[in-house]
Amino acid sequence: MSADVSPPLRALVADDERLLREQLKTRLAQVWPELQVVGEARDGQEAIDKAEELRPDVVFLDIRMPAMTGIEAAREIVTLQGWQGEIVFVTAYDEYAVAAFEHGALDYLLKPVEAERLAQTAARVKARMQARRAEAPALDAPQQEAALDSLLEKFLSAQRAMGRAGGAEPPMRWIQATSGTTTRLIDVKDVLFFRSDEKYTRVQTKDQEAFIRTPIRELMPRLDPEQFWQIHRSTIVNLGCIAAVTRDDTGRQRVQINGHPEVLEVSRSFAHLFRAS
Repeated sequence: MSADVSPPLRALVADDERLLREQLKTRLAQVWPELQVVGEARDGQEAIDKAEELRPDVVFLDIRMPAMTGIEAAREIVTLQGWQGEIVFVTAYDEYAVAAFEHGALDYLLKPVEAERLAQTAARVKARMQARRAEAPALDAPQQEAALDSLLEKFLSAQRAMGRAGGAEPPMRWIQATSGTTTRLIDVKDVLFFRSDEKYTRVQTKDQEAFIRTPIRELMPRLDPEQFWQIHRSTIVNLGCIAAVTRDDTGRQRVQINGHPEVLEVSRSFAHLFRAS
């Protein structure tokens, strides 16, 4: 009689640096040879897409990736229909950010990833997966979402602390943007919202729209966080211009803007910003 052998676990590795993806795969082959790496991703959105397509058991996510952080990507992944996997974060941040993980139920690895530390993480992940397959999940999807909400808040607080310690430059005041054949200066406080538009970022004011080449991921750190919030990987909104935030039948949040007909969608990664306390 043959023994009941569980299928090998499958993994997705997400990091915008190819050499770091290769390094992690090499370490995994050393300490967890039965794990199958079935996919790679170069940014947060690709990680979400690959997770939805491949349904890996484990997702290794670099925290700092283009367009969205690994934590923000993880919040999208854990809400995928039927997904019951594990998230492991990989970070090069110092103690400010690492402290955010210390009392949580989520695993993290420090770059450069060391074999001994990876072996410890592998053992914990395998134990949790075995518990889940035995119908005793250690952390269900709502609990994972709550843990990621808390982690995201701590991580953003750590980023702000590092910015203050490092003497971050003051927020930008003016934007040089193109409208038709004219280039003009726009006062940042007059901007209703910014939205990615293919190769450009649209700058929307009450009276007109203009375009700049700076992508959202580079623009956000230069704006005043007390005035502007990112609500989607492609959208930044001026808080002073929000008329209302509504929720549709699917639970998705929508932002209505004063004096402008366009309605802006809030992605799951940023839904916590408008949750009632």
